[in-house]
Amino acid sequence: MNRSPNREASRASDAFEVPPRLRADVRLLGETLGTVIREQAGESVYADVERLRELTIAAYAGDAGDAASSREAAERAERLIADWPWERAVVVARAFACYFHLTNLAEEHDRARSLSAFDAAHRDSAIGAAFQEARRSDEVEARRLLTTFEIHPVLTAHPTEARRRAVVAASQRIAELLVERDRSESGVTESFPRRLTEAVDRLWRTALRRTSRPTPLDEVRTFMTVFDETLFGVVPEVYRRVEAAVAGARSGLEPTGVPAFLRLGSWVGGDRDGNPFVTAEVTREAMAIQSEHVLLALERVCDRVGRALTLDERFTPPSRAVRAAIALAGTEHPQLMKQIATRSPGEPHRQLLLLAAQRIAATRTRDADLAYATPAELRADLLCVQESLVEAGAHRQAHGELQHLIWQLDTFGFHLAELEIRQHSQVHAAALAEIEAGGELSARTVEVIDTLSSMAQLQRRYGVRACRRYVVSFTRSAADVAAVYDLAQVALDGAGIELDVVPLFETEQDLERSVDVVAEIVELPEVRQRLAASDGRFEVMLGYSDSAKDVGPVAATLALHRAQARLVAWAESAGVRLTLFHGRGGALGRGGGPAHRAVLSQAAGSVAGVLKLTEQGEVVFARYGNRAIAVRHLEQVGAATLTASTSSSVSRAAAIAEQYDDLAGRLGSAAKAAYRELVEVEGFPEWFAQVTPLAEIEGLRLGSRPARRQAGTASRLSDLRAIPWVFAWSQARVNLPGWFGLGTALRAEPDPALLREARDHWPLFRVVLDNAEMALAKADPRLMRRFLELGGRDDLTERVVAEYERTVAAVLEVTEQDQLLERRRVLRQGIDLRGPYVDALSYLGLRALRQLRSSDPVAPPMPEGLPERLLQLSVSGVAAGLQNTG
Repeated sequence: MNRSPNREASRASDAFEVPPRLRADVRLLGETLGTVIREQAGESVYADVERLRELTIAAYAGDAGDAASSREAAERAERLIADWPWERAVVVARAFACYFHLTNLAEEHDRARSLSAFDAAHRDSAIGAAFQEARRSDEVEARRLLTTFEIHPVLTAHPTEARRRAVVAASQRIAELLVERDRSESGVTESFPRRLTEAVDRLWRTALRRTSRPTPLDEVRTFMTVFDETLFGVVPEVYRRVEAAVAGARSGLEPTGVPAFLRLGSWVGGDRDGNPFVTAEVTREAMAIQSEHVLLALERVCDRVGRALTLDERFTPPSRAVRAAIALAGTEHPQLMKQIATRSPGEPHRQLLLLAAQRIAATRTRDADLAYATPAELRADLLCVQESLVEAGAHRQAHGELQHLIWQLDTFGFHLAELEIRQHSQVHAAALAEIEAGGELSARTVEVIDTLSSMAQLQRRYGVRACRRYVVSFTRSAADVAAVYDLAQVALDGAGIELDVVPLFETEQDLERSVDVVAEIVELPEVRQRLAASDGRFEVMLGYSDSAKDVGPVAATLALHRAQARLVAWAESAGVRLTLFHGRGGALGRGGGPAHRAVLSQAAGSVAGVLKLTEQGEVVFARYGNRAIAVRHLEQVGAATLTASTSSSVSRAAAIAEQYDDLAGRLGSAAKAAYRELVEVEGFPEWFAQVTPLAEIEGLRLGSRPARRQAGTASRLSDLRAIPWVFAWSQARVNLPGWFGLGTALRAEPDPALLREARDHWPLFRVVLDNAEMALAKADPRLMRRFLELGGRDDLTERVVAEYERTVAAVLEVTEQDQLLERRRVLRQGIDLRGPYVDALSYLGLRALRQLRSSDPVAPPMPEGLPERLLQLSVSGVAAGLQNTG
């Protein structure tokens, strides 16, 4: 691993060129890893790594031309792996997995570097540009949207982050060294090679797989690192960039026209659907951890801004309100104000902000005499200082860093993220039945009651925003929502709580019935009361993961779009302000893909200025782990939300949906039939478990939540969560949940010209094609056949392979390309560069899976634990190489 893949590894080598700085970073990291491997594992291991690398590159490159040489190289790679002792195979797998962690951070570093350079050259804002575009059409509407729109990402702890936190930390140190090298004007320092080798050596010595399952609170603390390192600081930067685009040179000189439009949500520590480890106590502790982090962050910024506000009262006289606030504080806290005044004589604005910082600290430590009771009290103090500065003519001081602090407070409050509770509807029904029957309650029912009591406690301590939403999985009727309100009456015995129960529709059948169910829900007395109190707002969640597992990716996408359109029409007729909550996964088979494209393809009127969606697993770190990338992601999503919410966009989307409604029906029906014919074949669940590392993934300890909703249901796909379903197929290099059924649907359409027309004019169809194309490009026909053959069912193997070939051919025909991703150069390039290395890990994992699945009574005895270790390393490395899990 002493160099990056050469261009011969590309299946379209004449079309792509790796950016020089990225190529240099990958080469440097690869050479450093090679040095570490030679030092720690020996020259012979390094030589084996190189031999396998060269063979998989030859096999991958040959796929574009010489099929015979490609096949021969692949067979030689398999023979080489089969000849190694298990211990050697484990070390080689570790080398490739480490290489992908290094490559990923190099690519992330290069992307952030490119974004920073672009921003320095252009200084524009995607949201600002979207606002200006909307403004040209309708000035009044554009300004209304800018002041009312909302972006609401909800971070979840779904177990799709295959990396240990220790691996992330070790990688982060290497990334810091790359940044240091870029910033060094004199080039690489003498100590740089030593420090880089030391950091790569640390990664090599860090266990890539978890030895114990993380607890829910471990997941909360992992989420906190994203907040601490990026999100808290990113928020005012995003707002400021939008304001600069809107206000131009007046930005920072006048009251902002950009409100805090970001609202952060979290299921981490709140989602107990099928996770027995999330309890009421865990939920309370999760909020305590969140509050600790946000209060500490607010305290530090308030103290920093206050210390910098060295404005003498002779040049910047304070307002009467500031003087009154200082006088009152001097009466209530004389010793503290004496200390502050001694440090800041004649600087009243500074004094009041330093007092505010002390009060935030007291709120964190629960010092009741000094603490703020609510975020509104702190906001009043900040506005008091801001208005005084404006009155004194210090406009830049009023609308500069102080405004950033106000934005951060408005965004995060004292709770950081709105903690949402989720539970399965069956749990509530069973709890109510127990209570009505009398007698001793089960532990699960007691836990439901304790959870609702905890929500009330959290609202009293941290404010209503902190925890008021309760999501009901698999909502089938209004009774499923009513049950939560009934249980709240039992839990709280009349005590106050603001409770918004959110129905979640997940299967195709539930999506079809969603309008009828919601119409019944809004007639519930408790819901009518909440509608009156919230200006008619009502939230409905749509599940992308289980719907795709239920009927396949194409039918699910179209069913979700149809359900959105029907819900929007119902809400308009019922006078309800509907918010649709999109439960998208990270992987393509779970509704993943670029978020901004997905926003623009939503049903007409469904966005309406508010976008709420889940951000899951590895997606959280990919989108929010780096400051520059987080800014760009939030801006693109915000811009798409503004654009999709304009009247012109809504009208255009409605007309397009009507135009292609018949086509949507035909595609959905054909794709669903093909998908259901596969998964309903007798023995399919058992075959799926044989040909993929499903059982081994369940043992990887990726997250606190079990892979199945119920134990002991291995033969039922319905109880398998969508995450391991998607993850397992990606490991077998099939990616079936991202494309299966599309080829049949496209081939069944009698009018190919209509498909090409839809490709150009129907955004939803474009997203379906794009996501399927990506999933197909990450699959591998040779390796998928190797994995599928492990199940001993030629009929199922041939059905999957045939649909793959049919889908590739149909997608290329509709998109008018010669190869997949031909027009998406960067993505194609990334897949081609990684392909040979992913293949190497897949061959290693295939050897392990063959051993684990072997039923030969005369087979040699299985080495203790080594096949499992090899497979788990392969799984981890392939996940890193493909950059998606579940």
